[in-house]
Amino acid sequence: MMPFLPDTYSKEEKEEIERRHQRLIDAWHTRKEAQDLEMVDKAFYFACEAHKDQRRRSGEPYIYHPIEVATIAAHDIGLGRTSIICALLHDVVEDTKYTLDDIKEMFGEKVERVVDGLTKFANMEGAESAQAENFKKVISSLSYDIRVVLIKLSDRLHNMRTLDSMPKHKQLKIASETTYIYAPLAYRLGLHAIQIELEDLSLKYTNPTIYYNIRKRMDDVRSKSMGELRNFIAPIEAELMKNGIKARAEIKERSVNSVWKRMMDKELAFEDLYGSFIVRLITDCPREDERMECWKIYAVLTNCYRPYTKKLKDWISFPKANGYESLHAVVMGQTGNWVEVQIRSERMEEIAEKGFSAYWKYKTDNDTTESGFDEWLKKAQDLISGESDNAIEFVDNFKLDLFSDEIYVFTPQGRMITLPKGSTVLDFAYSIHSEIGDHSIAANVNNQLAQLDRKLTKGDQVEIITSESQHPQEKWFEFLATATAKSRLKSGIKEYRRTFREEGEKKYEEIMRKLDMEPSKANRNEVMAAEKLTSTIDFYYNVATGKIDERLIRSVLKPQSSSSSFVRYITFGLLGNNSKEKDETPSITTSGEFDFNVSTCCNPIPGDDVIAFSFPGEPLQIHRSNCPKAIQLSSRFGNNIVKAKWQPKSEIAFLAELKITALDTKGLLNRMTNLLSNEMQLNLHSLHMEAKQDVVEAAISIYVHNTKELDNLMAKLNQLKEIQKVVRKNSK
Repeated sequence: MMPFLPDTYSKEEKEEIERRHQRLIDAWHTRKEAQDLEMVDKAFYFACEAHKDQRRRSGEPYIYHPIEVATIAAHDIGLGRTSIICALLHDVVEDTKYTLDDIKEMFGEKVERVVDGLTKFANMEGAESAQAENFKKVISSLSYDIRVVLIKLSDRLHNMRTLDSMPKHKQLKIASETTYIYAPLAYRLGLHAIQIELEDLSLKYTNPTIYYNIRKRMDDVRSKSMGELRNFIAPIEAELMKNGIKARAEIKERSVNSVWKRMMDKELAFEDLYGSFIVRLITDCPREDERMECWKIYAVLTNCYRPYTKKLKDWISFPKANGYESLHAVVMGQTGNWVEVQIRSERMEEIAEKGFSAYWKYKTDNDTTESGFDEWLKKAQDLISGESDNAIEFVDNFKLDLFSDEIYVFTPQGRMITLPKGSTVLDFAYSIHSEIGDHSIAANVNNQLAQLDRKLTKGDQVEIITSESQHPQEKWFEFLATATAKSRLKSGIKEYRRTFREEGEKKYEEIMRKLDMEPSKANRNEVMAAEKLTSTIDFYYNVATGKIDERLIRSVLKPQSSSSSFVRYITFGLLGNNSKEKDETPSITTSGEFDFNVSTCCNPIPGDDVIAFSFPGEPLQIHRSNCPKAIQLSSRFGNNIVKAKWQPKSEIAFLAELKITALDTKGLLNRMTNLLSNEMQLNLHSLHMEAKQDVVEAAISIYVHNTKELDNLMAKLNQLKEIQKVVRKNSK
């Protein structure tokens, strides 16, 4: 029936493989000429043969995975023949007997290069983090072929969709990687649909309680909300038609993760958010008329409903770095609830959903100015080609500079500069030129004098003040938010310190003569090791400036004559856990079987979903599974995750922090402390209260035994008539 498929597949599996193959072809909506189809079929049957003896953890044939990855690349991103072929072959070199030379011979150099970018490093001995090295390899492909990243995102999305079959510690590792790297990368490439699915799936595995709770609440209000929004849209559509404006209306549901983030950011309960649905108004018009048509629709909208003007966001005049364009408005609906409305063109809608591929579809030869996406890609390529730190630092720097939300600031001449949110005056200076950064002493921000560490906000106009006598300083690292600026500062410091080499060499020789010792390389290296210096430039600079003097050198090279003692530092390797079985990963308890530290960044307590990290010579680190620090550690050191399950003794209490908003009434403090101490018999660690205009903000640290006890406390606090809101703080 299907002679091309190996007999290792059952009849039913062959039928399923062919069905998925046909779905891939149907999903492929770019050019499909006979030669293209022939090459894709060739890759399909080759992959079926290569993976014929492999099964996924679920027991399904492994070939299902590359077919599904190719389908996502074709349908969700809109990629073409070469990318589909590469997606089908992306695991062949890594998992089978075939080599890159085989791929090159059968499918050509372009395919071979992309598949190479998608293939993980085989041997990672000595690397700080295999995960970071592989992230770096994928990210570095932005400098030569963005298809590597796009296919990797397709691969990650299918892995997340099929994560149920993996053991818990693997789920946490993969979900944390996704949150830390892949979802932000999808966002930056404008792949909105992929981004929100990755974020939702990550939340499902890092914090399933929250995920299913919010999803249920959204299910409960869906029918009512949809009815209200259809009534909300009706007068807008009538007014659009009356004014001859061609546009369609859609109701979009927010993602679970988006709702959760808004709840956390605004410290609101689900019921207090202004809707888990968005109204989208999309106009069909020529590109040159888009801006005018969108503002016309905004005028119609505000004729129908009163706007919340402070919430207006104009992403049409200032598109995001990922190419996103839209007007965002919030208006008061008929039912007394705020409604978010997004206004855009059909072109903007396609770019918002499919990002990079749609952007290039609409880009023409007449587009002479660079878009935000062009600038972002150039920044990415500059960062990749710049001075390379270790893999972990590279990934962290890439995330810091290129995944952060951006702000727009201006030079005195009106040139617009895009910087990550949180950037300072000094970041701005280094973004203009290294020389300007190195010689900065202050700035005029909006015609007012400002220090180098001043944080910039959207729309600031900045003029840097420089001096030839100024030089780059180590303390400036504290002022910087961007990796680009830090890299340029590092280079500036190195060049400045290089000018002290001759003076430092002379001083070093003089000191060694006094000590009756040779100024040898071995002696110099011993002093450098004691001071944890890795560069001779830094060594001679420290000698020239007196930071390394005769006393210090004597204490290192002649320790018997010195009262100082130096600590010897040991660098530990990673504790890998290469177990393939669910039950082989160690578990921890709170009963004293292991030394452990409960992390103060998120203050986990019994009942929370937790994750533990094991590093040699250190107690286990216990975090809440959705803690940002835990997600970062998981993305770096996934092999150091151990399964953690609370089995507490009843007498052990843990610190939890609450934030309370209340009306300022007489006796409030007494009622709160009476509830805590007398009624619930809990020990109070600290309490801070501050009143502003009849509203009290209180921060309470309390010892509780588990989440049930904490939830009970929060419920009782909410019953006090003065208290408006009680939320658990996620961090210190």
